[in-house]
Amino acid sequence: MILHLTVQGSQARLENGRIVVESEGNLLARVPIHQIGTVVVWGNVGLTTPLLAALPDRGVEVVFLTRYGRFRARLLGNDTPHVALRRAQYAAIDDATWRLTTARGLVAAKLQHQRTVLQRHRRRKGEAAPEDVSDALESVRTALSAVPNKRTLNSLRGVEGTAARAYFRGLRSLFRPPCRFEGRRKRPPTDPVNALLSLGYTLVTQKAQSAVQVVGLDPYAGFLHAEEYGRPALALDLVEEFRPIVDGVVLKICNQGLLSPTEDFTTGGDNHAVMLTQEGLKRFLQIFENRFAQKFLHPERGERLTLNQCIVEQAYQIARRVRENRPGYRGMGFR
Repeated sequence: MILHLTVQGSQARLENGRIVVESEGNLLARVPIHQIGTVVVWGNVGLTTPLLAALPDRGVEVVFLTRYGRFRARLLGNDTPHVALRRAQYAAIDDATWRLTTARGLVAAKLQHQRTVLQRHRRRKGEAAPEDVSDALESVRTALSAVPNKRTLNSLRGVEGTAARAYFRGLRSLFRPPCRFEGRRKRPPTDPVNALLSLGYTLVTQKAQSAVQVVGLDPYAGFLHAEEYGRPALALDLVEEFRPIVDGVVLKICNQGLLSPTEDFTTGGDNHAVMLTQEGLKRFLQIFENRFAQKFLHPERGERLTLNQCIVEQAYQIARRVRENRPGYRGMGFR
């Protein structure tokens, strides 16, 4: 279970094996600590020293975000030694063929899921489907067919980037008023749709980084994403095929009016970014976590697992391939 602490000025403490959250004398939550796997702290929320000491001791990860959803830090307990696995991981990354083969699998998994999202919405709209959706679908299909033929990481990233731009053009046409989506804007998000996308991607990245660390891999040494100080490249690799799930959540929220562009968003923070109000954030997190609690058939396990569990299983797949010297990556094949 993930516990999100979002109320600004509130404080969490440990009491008789429970996490107690209060604000101005009012009880907000009382949750047994053994039910919690991760605590996400949003902005100005206090945690007492006894609670901060108890969480990592019990294997509970603590993730600190700004009020606007930007990553700040994470707190973990003692890491289990995985020297042999990480040596094999670094060797695989240094092997150009190994790395490229795995990166191809990661990009193909993302493109396959983007194709599924566009196909699903085109079927729903039938003849009323915007032409941009069909154009984007053709671009993604073309990119997918080109992936096996790419011989360098840069050319592979180029194909992925071209497909992403076409995909977002198609996605743009699926949003209904009053939501407007003119294209992907990251730093800062300039409208409610981009604010939701950025926040959703941040949350999935935290899930992926946790999964990578759980299986013993180095989250900063990836195959598709370039190595950069402080950048969790392998976690970002793992996120790619799950990004379209975030897109679908945001599309549902906007088109079903689950959040209001005028009432649930405000402007502030860094560079006057558009961001959710506190109440809007609570509703978004509930919808988001409910989606990732839904189950899918995992192709390698042959079992129905929640999306949260699927992310961990995909991390295990990478670890197994590294141990067995078996390059590649098999996507979930979402339907």
